[in-house]
Amino acid sequence: MNKKIISLFFIFVASIWLLASCAGAAPAENFAMEEVEAPMAFEETMGEAAPAAPLAEAEALDAPSGGGGVITEVGNTLPIAARDNRLIIKNAEMNLLVEDSETAIDLTTQVVTDVGGYIISSRVWYEEWGETSYKHSTITMGVPVEEFERALRRLRELAIRVLDENASGEDVTDQFVDLQSQLENLEATRDRIRTFLDQAQTVEEALAVNEELSKVEGEIETIQGQINYLADRAAFSTITVTITPDLPELPTPTPFPTSTPEAWKPGETLGEATKTLQRTYQGFVELLIWLVVVFIPVIAPFVLVGWLVWFVVKKATTKKQGKETKREE
Repeated sequence: MNKKIISLFFIFVASIWLLASCAGAAPAENFAMEEVEAPMAFEETMGEAAPAAPLAEAEALDAPSGGGGVITEVGNTLPIAARDNRLIIKNAEMNLLVEDSETAIDLTTQVVTDVGGYIISSRVWYEEWGETSYKHSTITMGVPVEEFERALRRLRELAIRVLDENASGEDVTDQFVDLQSQLENLEATRDRIRTFLDQAQTVEEALAVNEELSKVEGEIETIQGQINYLADRAAFSTITVTITPDLPELPTPTPFPTSTPEAWKPGETLGEATKTLQRTYQGFVELLIWLVVVFIPVIAPFVLVGWLVWFVVKKATTKKQGKETKREE
């Protein structure tokens, strides 16, 4: 009996894993029917009742939303950014030219509070312009998707001019539906494994079943985390705002003055020439005064002595030459 239970258990696990891999790639309208047929097939094998797979996801996707709605998962209802039952992750980037960056930062924070959002990150830096430092900032915020357009409108009103704006959306509906399909299949597998755990009669059987149960529960947690992440990202849009101050114009540097030719003034030229001639004659007179007063008294004795020496020597030489001439005669 024990061997039969274990064999049927492993056959069941292999069937469910094969079904889960097929359901991940199946369209949204088919995965619910596959989920229902799998427990029925197992019911025929085991000879006991099996729970029917929930159809909440298929019903939620087929139901009209009127421009917005929800996508449901087992036991939960997740609000999303949906239009025509599409799961859209919205993002926007803005560059605002403002008159006063300090005031603009405070008002941006106020906008986030008013729309029920939160600040994801904030950065502030300063740049030199002329002789003054001006404050710049980048703020990344998360806002509820239903307040996305209102938040953008409020932020535009803070600017003198919007220098740049870019909005985008990412459709993750197919990924979300695939994850929900995998989650439901894994939850059904988990429930069936638990019945085998109740039927285990030995410790070895219980350990083997419990090991498989842990693996399935681990995958359920991973997929549930991915579903929650997509739902949260779609429920809150991301807006990144760059605040740029309006910089004043720098003063134009003063050009060097150009020289203009002066008008000819012959009267001034004559006056300057007269002054120059006067200074020249004054120079000559001053030179004569220096010669008479200083140079002649100082130099004259030496000149006189030199002249006397020269005269005596010359006279003696002349006499000598005269005597020699007479002798020759």
